[in-house]
Amino acid sequence: MISTSVRPACRTLAAELPRRIGHQVTVQGWLHRRRTLKSVVFLILRDRSGLAQAVVTEPEAMTLAGGYPEETVLQITGTVTANPQAPGGAEVTSPAVTALSGPAAPPPFDLYRPAVPATLPTILDHAPVALRHPLLRAPHAISAASVAGFRTTLDGLGFTEIHTPKVVASATESGANVFAIDWFGTRAYLAQSPQFFKQAMVGVFERVYETGPVFRAEPHDTARHLAQYTSLDAELGFIADHREVMAVLREVLAGMTAAVGHQAGEACTLLNVELPDVPEQIPEIHFAEAQELLAAHTGEDPRGEPDLAPAHERWLSRWALREHGSEFLFVTGYPMAKRPFYTHPEPGRPEYSNSFDLLFRGLELVTGGQRLHRYEDYLAALAARGESPVPYAGYLAAFRHGMPPHGGFALGLERWTTRLTGADNVRRATLFPRDLHRLTP
Repeated sequence: MISTSVRPACRTLAAELPRRIGHQVTVQGWLHRRRTLKSVVFLILRDRSGLAQAVVTEPEAMTLAGGYPEETVLQITGTVTANPQAPGGAEVTSPAVTALSGPAAPPPFDLYRPAVPATLPTILDHAPVALRHPLLRAPHAISAASVAGFRTTLDGLGFTEIHTPKVVASATESGANVFAIDWFGTRAYLAQSPQFFKQAMVGVFERVYETGPVFRAEPHDTARHLAQYTSLDAELGFIADHREVMAVLREVLAGMTAAVGHQAGEACTLLNVELPDVPEQIPEIHFAEAQELLAAHTGEDPRGEPDLAPAHERWLSRWALREHGSEFLFVTGYPMAKRPFYTHPEPGRPEYSNSFDLLFRGLELVTGGQRLHRYEDYLAALAARGESPVPYAGYLAAFRHGMPPHGGFALGLERWTTRLTGADNVRRATLFPRDLHRLTP
């Protein structure tokens, strides 16, 4: 039977049907696939929980059901019947079908096909519809679970969630490119990070975290860079040095991994995701020792360089997996020349810093470290770099009123999801990427 009026319904999700055998239910979702045979029409409905099959056998109803284009939003009411060949082992029989939307325009490619028969540009151009494909939706379910794990872990460690401005008066990272905007006639910038604000809030809450967008006007055109991405930031006070920050990060990674397994298990299965083991003690190597190791075993001599090349990050990750059985590796002590002015130097070796990067499956995933916390040290650090303290007056003011030793980290959500899913491009883990070439959709 086909109905043209909509009545209030107590909705049952597709995944719940196996528990409702023999009951009358109402399911609602998108027409994922329609299969028309001589004496039956199969309607496969898709909702947030999975797929549900409805079997239409009445001749008039078959005619009308055969006219619904795929992706039309439908409501189907009928009796749940066991069928081992149906999705989940159950289907809806004797259905009453109601269209909840107008006939849907064709999607850019067949969303019912198991594989995605489209290029990345096509997917990104049509993201609002393309992301309905289960394979393309799955990374974002993993991303959402990751953020939930991040929050839950830090909440349990006594952190307070904060929300800071994304329009700022000065650049956060000295020397980095920024997006300038007109703020009611005053020059302002899109925030490169919540760094200044989260440090200030250590003086209020001691331990803080934030999840939100950050903006980098760096002209990268690679598979690992975006101009806007989601940063998972944390900052904590009353630390001895950067290793306390590393210990908190380890707990966060374990919590995020556990949350993905618990909340996005189906997405992981769909994408064949192998979740990492987070060791109780993540191995670490000092930057100087890493350079010596690379010089001895790669045929290259990176000594004297202030940073690691992507190829060196990949080599060190393979080394950590081989030597320590860990997919994670801390590289500590990066040269001060490569770190922002607020970074705390390494005691006894001031050319190096109390900072770290975390490598995961060949890619730098997290940057963090200990910060300066004395006002006079900030003035000296800026003077050493030939910078005036004037543009940072608002930021520096907090340190004139007593700040504890503190540090923190920032984790790129899209990079994390990309590495978990094995995607070849960070844009596959980004809902609506913003880069050199893309401002829409």
